[in-house]
Amino acid sequence: MNFILVKLKLKVNIMNRKKLKVNVVHSKLFLDVGLARTTTGARIFGVMKGAVDGGLYVPHSETRFPGFDAESKELDAEVHRNHIFGSHVADYMRQLLDEDEDAYKRQFSRYIKEGITADDLEDVYTKAHAAIRANPAAVKKEARTDVVKQRWNYDKLPLNQYKKKIEKRKQALLNELQNAE
Repeated sequence: MNFILVKLKLKVNIMNRKKLKVNVVHSKLFLDVGLARTTTGARIFGVMKGAVDGGLYVPHSETRFPGFDAESKELDAEVHRNHIFGSHVADYMRQLLDEDEDAYKRQFSRYIKEGITADDLEDVYTKAHAAIRANPAAVKKEARTDVVKQRWNYDKLPLNQYKKKIEKRKQALLNELQNAE
């Protein structure tokens, strides 16, 4: 997903005598969703909402945000707020804990490891939002050096080694055929 920046420069024609260039630059961002699904309440619209709340001009409609009721054609701000602060995830955590504890442990193992429960989730989101506001610059992680990349195919051999390998296979096959006779 990308935002496409469009800058529009306006040219004003005054009484058809001379052209005056106006230095007004109007920036408009368009959300390029690519192959992402654009269903109502999708995360991609959360990204767009964050950009709009951050002060960027992105033409949009509220019909795609969580909490929009198609029948009344109104956005329920409380439902939208609950999605921002993860209340729907907390509800799912509670539901899964009641229904299938093994599935809960699989799904939310990192939460369990960190000691986060469904009741703590809104505080976690609040702290995350506060940290982002305090320092919005993205922190680049250091590259891990302990990772060993695993190859699932063999390295390509140089031509002379490849020919020798094929010749060995060919000789082994011919020897096997001669011994079988």
